[in-house]
Amino acid sequence: MAKLRIVAEYLTFLKDNKKWWLLPIVVMLLLFGLLIVLTKGSALAPFIYTIF
Repeated sequence: MAKLRIVAEYLTFLKDNKKWWLLPIVVMLLLFGLLIVLTKGSALAPFIYTIF
């Protein structure tokens, strides 16, 4: 429940301060983090790490 509260508070911050340009940055960081976590033990890991 606390995780949803953090997301709602972040979205409220973006709306109130008109900082919508931060949303794509955060989404991409989360997707890259998820990609690294999901491919950690696979054969794709060396290829993923070369991107960074």
